[in-house]
Amino acid sequence: MINIILLLLSVLIIILLTVKWKVHPFLSLLAAALFFALFSGMTLDTIVNLVNDGFGITLGKIGIVIVLGVIIGAFLEHSGGAYKLAEVVLRVIGKKRVHEAMGIVGFIVSIPVFADSGFIILNPLNKSLTKRAGLSIVGTATALILGLMITHVLVPPTPGPIAAAGIIGADVGLVMLIGLVVGLLSLIIAVIYCKKMGAKKYIDPNPDITEEVIQERMKQAPSAFKSFLPILIPILLIVGKSILEFNMVEGEEVSGLMKFISFVGSPIIALIIGMLFAFLLPKKWDNEMLATTGWVGKALSDASNIILITGAGGIFGTILQNSGIADTLADSLSGANLGIWLPFLLCAAIKSAQGSSTVALITTASIVAPLLATMGFTTEIDKALVVSAIGAGAMVVSHANDSGFWILTQFSGIDVKTGYRVYTLGTLVVGTSAAFMVFLASFLF
Repeated sequence: MINIILLLLSVLIIILLTVKWKVHPFLSLLAAALFFALFSGMTLDTIVNLVNDGFGITLGKIGIVIVLGVIIGAFLEHSGGAYKLAEVVLRVIGKKRVHEAMGIVGFIVSIPVFADSGFIILNPLNKSLTKRAGLSIVGTATALILGLMITHVLVPPTPGPIAAAGIIGADVGLVMLIGLVVGLLSLIIAVIYCKKMGAKKYIDPNPDITEEVIQERMKQAPSAFKSFLPILIPILLIVGKSILEFNMVEGEEVSGLMKFISFVGSPIIALIIGMLFAFLLPKKWDNEMLATTGWVGKALSDASNIILITGAGGIFGTILQNSGIADTLADSLSGANLGIWLPFLLCAAIKSAQGSSTVALITTASIVAPLLATMGFTTEIDKALVVSAIGAGAMVVSHANDSGFWILTQFSGIDVKTGYRVYTLGTLVVGTSAAFMVFLASFLF
């Protein structure tokens, strides 16, 4: 129980430091992580190791991806390519449907691509679309990340749901089908929510860029096709790798071509290739673009702030994961007779406590699997619904211990207070809505 109280106090510390006293999020997260670790009774050596591991492992997964993503974004922005993309997309969908467009794109992209990576890749497009449409970045960025999160937790072959399906013993095809139906219905709720919340607070997606600057850059902009390549190529490569690995038979000999596809489809290599395509965007090349004072230098300066905050979030999440708080919550809820709501609430509690949706999915599936017969979930459809309920819980809620929270706020220029009010609340609304749909489906089948 003490760990749950400490978690609540840690979140309060982050909010007070960042919102009230304007302390940098890196220091706020580090302070909260150390507060929790010290008062939960961890040894000093353990704390030092977890700080190092949390920062290093998190940035080992996403650090280079962040750097490459901001470089691609810089070339798209400065070359005018991002605004050319926005012009074409807005012509097709209309200025009033940017939220729908970003939600749908995020929903599709996150089936094979991790949500964090997908947001980084699509962020330049979202910012340019939002700017040209005259909308607040609050609504469109949240629509994008909620679209990404929905399929990230509900639809295989994303690692979390496919691992949960394996542990539960559910049919992957059924899990995918139910996940897609529940996910699409949840996406409608997400878009409606984001439109309403976005209308309440205006944050300029790119306050340093005026319409006159955009028009000037549009004169030198590359073609729309060329501008799409730095975004589209990495997505296709990552998708190709996911499809290949999903269809591989265990024990099958791996050919040279398959090894090559796996190599170029890894997020880092895919984004390096995307970056090389981004280098083709300027109509007139200047080596100064790659200098510390040029486009790349400015992009890396911006990335350093995001990297530090993401790493500090990793420290907080790692300390929570090793504190035993997930086990405490699991023990508290596993004895409750809540039907299909049990896996949802259990996963939501673990997700909120330690930050990682994938860890929450796998942990909850491991706890629930032995209880399936006792709970009356014995058919294939029952097992698939349990996996979907767990997936819905893996959205609830994203806050300071989740790297996605910091990637959203820092890449979009959204302050922490607004992040809590809009994105954290959004994950609660959308995740609970998805769970309610699973609950209704359990009566129909």
